[in-house]
Amino acid sequence: MPIARLADRSIITVTGEDAETLLQGIVTADLDSLGGDEARAGALLAPQGKILCDFLVSRAPGGMRLDVAREAGRDLVRRITLYRLRARAEIRIDDQAVVTVAWQSATKEGKSPLFRDSRFPPEFVVWRGYGEPSPTPDADPDAWTNLRIQWGIAEAGADYTLGDAFPHDVNLDQIGGVSFTKGCYVGQEVVSRMQHRGTARRRVLVAHGARELPSRAPIEVAGREIGTLGSTAGRDGIALVRIDRAKAAMDAGAIITAGSVPVRLELPPGARLAWPAPGSADDS
Repeated sequence: MPIARLADRSIITVTGEDAETLLQGIVTADLDSLGGDEARAGALLAPQGKILCDFLVSRAPGGMRLDVAREAGRDLVRRITLYRLRARAEIRIDDQAVVTVAWQSATKEGKSPLFRDSRFPPEFVVWRGYGEPSPTPDADPDAWTNLRIQWGIAEAGADYTLGDAFPHDVNLDQIGGVSFTKGCYVGQEVVSRMQHRGTARRRVLVAHGARELPSRAPIEVAGREIGTLGSTAGRDGIALVRIDRAKAAMDAGAIITAGSVPVRLELPPGARLAWPAPGSADDS
C-alpha cells in the first residue's frame, strides 16, 4: 500500500456548538450527509460563484476539519472568520500539520484516524491521515500527483487559479463537492443556474501526450487556445479545457497540442460527464 506524506497542506479546525452550522451555510459541500470517516471535497465561493479556496472537509472532535493547501490556509481562516459573526465557533489553523495519503488498500492501517478521500470512486479507496503517520511513508509526493492525474482530480494552485474557476469547471459537481439540494450558501445561485441550464463549458480532462508534457502549457487547436495544462507526469497531465471546442476539434480530426506536443484528451475515469453533441461549440 503506497503511503505518501504531503508537505504542502494546512489543517483548519472549526469547533464549537455552531461549527457545523456555520460551515454548512457558506461552503459548497453538504455537511449533513458527511460520513464519519469521509473526507469530502468542498469549496468557499465568491458571491459570483468562482472558487476562492478548495479543500477537503471531514469531522473532527468537537467540530469540523478543513484540509487545505498551505498557501491558501490563512486566507480561508480570514474568510470564515468574516462569516462567523455571533456563531459559537472557534477557528484554528495548524501550518505544520502532518497529512498522509495511502491507496491501493480497502482497509485502514496505522494508529492515526483515517478518512476516505471521496473524490475517488468507491472501487479505488484512498485514505487521508491526520497526525503522526504510521506506517512510515514509502512513496514520494510525485506518486500522489501521478495518482491525481490518472483519476483527473484537480487541485487549486497546481491545476487552476483561485478566483478564476467555477465549481463545474474543475468537476466538483462530479466528485460530490457541491450540493444542489441543501439550500443557500455563498455563490449558490450562480452554481445552481449553471447546473440547471447546462452552461458549464470548461471541464477538467485527462491529457495524454505524444511525448513528455510541459506543465502550465496552453492547449491549442490551430494556434487557438482552448485550455491549459496543470499538473503533469511524463506524458500524462490534467487539462482544464473548453470541452465543446475540444470535441469539435476531435470530430474534425484536428490536432490538439499542449505547447508543441500533440495530445489526446479523455474524460476522467468514472465521471458522469458526456462529450457535447456535434456542432455545440461556440465562439463566446
